[in-house]
Amino acid sequence: MKVLHVYRTYFPDTQGGLEEVIRQICRNTLAEGVESRVFTLSPQAGHSVVLREEADVYRYHRTFEVASCGVSVTALAGFKRLVAWADIVHYHFPWPFADMLHVLAAVKKPSMLTYHSDVIRQKKLLMLYGPLMRHFLKQIHCIVATSDNYVASSGQLQDFKNKVEIIPIGLDDNSYLQPTEAALAAARARCGKGFFLFIGVLRYYKGLHILLEAIQNTDLQVVIVGMGPIEDELRGQAEQLGLNNVQFLGYVGDEEKIALIQLAKAIVFPSHLRSEAFGVTLVEGALFGKPLISAEIGTGTSYVNVHNETGFVVPPADPEQLRLAMLRLHEDGLLARQLGSAARQRYERLLTGQKMGQSYARLYRRILGLSPIDAATN
Repeated sequence: MKVLHVYRTYFPDTQGGLEEVIRQICRNTLAEGVESRVFTLSPQAGHSVVLREEADVYRYHRTFEVASCGVSVTALAGFKRLVAWADIVHYHFPWPFADMLHVLAAVKKPSMLTYHSDVIRQKKLLMLYGPLMRHFLKQIHCIVATSDNYVASSGQLQDFKNKVEIIPIGLDDNSYLQPTEAALAAARARCGKGFFLFIGVLRYYKGLHILLEAIQNTDLQVVIVGMGPIEDELRGQAEQLGLNNVQFLGYVGDEEKIALIQLAKAIVFPSHLRSEAFGVTLVEGALFGKPLISAEIGTGTSYVNVHNETGFVVPPADPEQLRLAMLRLHEDGLLARQLGSAARQRYERLLTGQKMGQSYARLYRRILGLSPIDAATN
């Protein structure tokens, strides 16, 4: 069974949560007889193929970008060839250029998408994009949402609820290698231990400006991992607030990232807008048994993090409540350990990569009308 994943960016060019989700789907459907390829755009000139463990990545030159939507004027022919190879085309939404490719290529293969987020910020562009989006969603055989929470709170999904399936994001424990003692020691020397850790792309909806306000005039130590379009703005805010208890590390490698998670007191994830549909970092924190702090935004973040069970869920854009939640974990080590243990248990019960991979493989088979034996030999 051959599946083509379609998204605007992927490893090795970028390292975001959605790229990790695609990697985990590819990785965890391998055992189910699924061969995956990824169609994506790249700033690299021309086109190239990157052979990765989980999938072969077909990269086409990104000609330009409008409102975070990458566009390529040369990718259509390559897209058609990959569609011809595939049994199923699996889109990752939103990416308006993919909608256009689907229509221009007149895709007849069974197709589905994972609905990662509504179009939130580009309200004016949504008025122009809306007809194409609705046409595209009508043609898709199945729409996967990552939580019931998101479906219930998404106005854009209401007209398509009859074709929506729920598959939560899961992560494969074995895809996270334990850091060496040297890596742990280096991370400890750089950042200490017992800090609050944020990992992600530095974007407007991540609520990091709220986090910086929350730690002003406190002893709470925060480490921010990641790069993004508002990094300079956040550094400027930290300087203006006189903060000496926050570190911006930028990009870190996988081993250092895992070392930092192990050294952290908790994962703090203050996203305040529903552009944050799930929160892969929260799942990573649960995987490593860390207590979680997030905001209630009506999305999957509150599926991963259950208030007073796996951590704390605070009101969005409320630095005072965020500060109080962090202080509780900072001052009560026993509570932090109990919540972290419960987070790990929730991960094992609901959020493993194996569960997600099996769910997607079942869905692929159903779309194709194949039995499990047929799928494994197709």
